[in-house]
Amino acid sequence: MDIDKKFIPVCEPYLSGNELSYVLEAVKTGWISSSGPYIKKFEETFSNYCGTTQGISVCNGTSALHLALKALGIGPGDEVIIPDFTMIASAFSVCYTGAKPVFVDVEKDTWNIDPEKIEEKITPKTKAIMVIHIFGNPCDMEKIWKIARKHNLKIIEDAAEAHGAVHGRKKCGSLGDIACFSFFANKIITTGEGGMVVTNDEYLAERCRYFKNLCFPASGTRNYLHDEIGFNYRLSNVLAAIGLAQSEKIEDYISLRIKNNQLYRKYLSGVEGIIFQTSKFNVKNVHWMNGIVVDSEKFGMKRDELMKKLKEKNIDSRLFFIGMHNQPSLKNFGCYCEDDFPVSDWLAKNGMYLPSGSGLSEEEIKYICDTIKKILMEVKNSGLQNV
Repeated sequence: MDIDKKFIPVCEPYLSGNELSYVLEAVKTGWISSSGPYIKKFEETFSNYCGTTQGISVCNGTSALHLALKALGIGPGDEVIIPDFTMIASAFSVCYTGAKPVFVDVEKDTWNIDPEKIEEKITPKTKAIMVIHIFGNPCDMEKIWKIARKHNLKIIEDAAEAHGAVHGRKKCGSLGDIACFSFFANKIITTGEGGMVVTNDEYLAERCRYFKNLCFPASGTRNYLHDEIGFNYRLSNVLAAIGLAQSEKIEDYISLRIKNNQLYRKYLSGVEGIIFQTSKFNVKNVHWMNGIVVDSEKFGMKRDELMKKLKEKNIDSRLFFIGMHNQPSLKNFGCYCEDDFPVSDWLAKNGMYLPSGSGLSEEEIKYICDTIKKILMEVKNSGLQNV
């Protein structure tokens, strides 16, 4: 099929290892539910990769965040600081506990939470800072650590998009008190649906295991007496089998994502008005998604019009997240949303994802970039810029 007739999705899973053989083994042996050897193997393999001693597999990344907050004892009357620019699961997980998320604007270059704006949001109710390594770009953890220590706050990493990202010499997942990952289909490694909590704190790990399994006792006879309200957040052995196979090739997949980003920067270099995310000097950004911000005045076209024209050429794309302060659900929950968040608003208005799957070829990326240039040229020649 000619490349100009092929649909290029924004991100599709890349399964190139032992996924099928492991799943078949799980099915043949009957271990298809939330018990089985692949659960433990996946938890140990992925947590060790992150540089942590404890891994707790769960059914999705949102439940991982909820468990982490619950294990830390966060509940009604508490506050958790989060970046305003994030996927709404970060905020919802705080709401599930009865606590309130408190929003902080992000940096214009990295798109991560702005450490310079955190302290002004800390109150006596603040119990933790949730950092989100947006699109695989690690936050400025030195500054955040200092703030957390000064105010005796816990750090929760939402590393859903940052598998294998590195800050200094440590991987994301080992940079706070507890961390959470998603293995949704578009993530660098996937189980289709799934997630994991990782930590070096055995007590927090045991609390997560307890709450994720309906608060059944961690050991001893199952007597069906439950002392606390628990959740059914278990991952199946079948999905863990996929996760183990994906974990075995995680460095390959990370390299492919980084290469994709390098190619986009190469083929879009010189195109005025397209802005890429930047990273701090001491981090490794794994570029989960290739996000760009469209400066319509310099580019000659608004973001939404570019997305529409790419769709006409069978090239998929996605909008950036809408800031938490603009979410009706969070306003109705009682979150304070009256502050200004200019960077978050700017990203939401002008940002978009280009196709980012690990299986993209250089030919496809070049075609996407050439198509963007062609669309821009057609608009400039028609005299319809910024319509």
